[in-house]
Amino acid sequence: MGNVINYVVSALRGHPELALFLTLAVGFFIGRIRIGTFSLGVVVGCLLAGAAIGQLDIPIPPLVKAVFFSLFLFTTGYKVGPQFFRGLKSDAGPQLAMTLVLCVTCLVLAFGASKLLGYDVGTAAGLLAGAFTESTVIGTAGEAIQRLQISDADKTALVNNIPVAYAVTYLIGTALLVWFIPNVGPKLMGVNLREEAERMRGQEEAQGGADDVISAARSFDVRSYRVTNPDLVGKTVAEAERIPQRVRAFIVRIRSGGTIVAADPDRVIREGDIIAVISPYAAHVTRGTTIGPEVSDPELLDLPVKSLDVVITRRAIDGKSLAELAHLPAARGVFVSHLTRSGVEIPVSPQMRIDRGDVMRLIGPAPQVEAAASALGYADRITSETDMVFVGIGIFLGGLCGLLTWVVWSVPLTLTASGGALIMGLVFGWLRSIYHTFGRIPEPAIWIFDTVGLCVFISIVGLNAGPGFISGLQATGLSLILAGLVVAVVPHIVAILFGRFVLKMNPLIVLGACTGAGTITAALRAVQDEAKSSIPAIGYTIPYALGNIILTAWGPVIVALMSI
Repeated sequence: MGNVINYVVSALRGHPELALFLTLAVGFFIGRIRIGTFSLGVVVGCLLAGAAIGQLDIPIPPLVKAVFFSLFLFTTGYKVGPQFFRGLKSDAGPQLAMTLVLCVTCLVLAFGASKLLGYDVGTAAGLLAGAFTESTVIGTAGEAIQRLQISDADKTALVNNIPVAYAVTYLIGTALLVWFIPNVGPKLMGVNLREEAERMRGQEEAQGGADDVISAARSFDVRSYRVTNPDLVGKTVAEAERIPQRVRAFIVRIRSGGTIVAADPDRVIREGDIIAVISPYAAHVTRGTTIGPEVSDPELLDLPVKSLDVVITRRAIDGKSLAELAHLPAARGVFVSHLTRSGVEIPVSPQMRIDRGDVMRLIGPAPQVEAAASALGYADRITSETDMVFVGIGIFLGGLCGLLTWVVWSVPLTLTASGGALIMGLVFGWLRSIYHTFGRIPEPAIWIFDTVGLCVFISIVGLNAGPGFISGLQATGLSLILAGLVVAVVPHIVAILFGRFVLKMNPLIVLGACTGAGTITAALRAVQDEAKSSIPAIGYTIPYALGNIILTAWGPVIVALMSI
């Protein structure tokens, strides 16, 4: 047994790449373990696995870490770019203001607590990163430390202190805020989340919410009916579809006199015709027989129905509500089943306004869906090819910009090369949302660049910090717990009160914005579960995009402040 252990240890030390893959495997395994609804997640799992395996003193070349971190940050910017620039518009002012308040409060508290408790630069950066679950601070702060005019040994010690503080405060920041925001946040505002969600749903229905767009929770169906209702006989297809109704329904095919014909808008419906109707499943169940008796006609129903994701790029569509889009000629026969923004599903409701870069899943007859896709933007078809020219140029240009240094109040500040990759990812992601002829990164590739890129980076951080991880944890553990509690919770208290009582924002949107600005997706899920509504996601996307950028930028800032 001893020979086997010695062989494995020797292999890991002689081939660091094996240690890295072992760390990833163990880290992802740890991240999948759940206790109730709580899990550490793969990022913390990889950090802890790296710290444990790193006890064997297995150094990993820093170039590997830099490559994967740049890929991760560029992809982060690529995903949130459209929403970041959307957040700069005037109508997103309240969410922008709330995000700034939360992020600035977080920086001030992390800096103040670190000075008060005598922390070094690395521990301060780790406190900031962990309390706000923003792993990117580890990288940007670490790069900033490497630029300090101190010895290499001191740089290594400071950089290795970052993951120690991050590990302690991340657990506090995640576990506490996932409970605090949905449970204590409503009490601070004096509201009941479920009652507020019901009130908002009632307002939508009073404004005709069910007339134009159906909920994403419902499915669609095409059924055939024999026309016996005199209100439909003699009407054209277009006139029949305009008859007032509480749901959208469209005639997609007609059997007339034994012959199947297209449902052209000017075709007249005759008594006894069999019509194929597409509408929400529930509408068929409750109201289908108002047309006439349902009949079995497999040949009539044998038509191609497509589900297609469409990225919104048309300038004319930007800012319009789904209710407005429902009346466009290209919307005939087409339904929206899902709507995602920056990778987060948001409610499908008539009042929901569409932003460029949103992804809308359309369902309907294939020709109509293709026509609607052309009118809205471009079809996001399944492909395995990534535009690596786009990715490579983006990271290169971003790195050049990030290496520039600005002096603010005698303090030299720099985004660092990886921070520049994040900024250029924003720009390139925004360009991709407008010009879809280049820059394609499929979802599987985004997952690799994003999740695996970050986990490789974090794993290397843990491996390199391993030898001093335990001693560092023992030295600062208790005080870090207390500091993490304050830095994690107080900014959210300030932001909730500011958003609700100063900006007069809706409580559901306030809590969604808090989870976005703090980049705590798990807390968003908890708020939605508590409210029994997906409405908080409306407030999440813009603050999430802005929060990612601001908190990442705080890495070099807190290093500069602590170094004064």
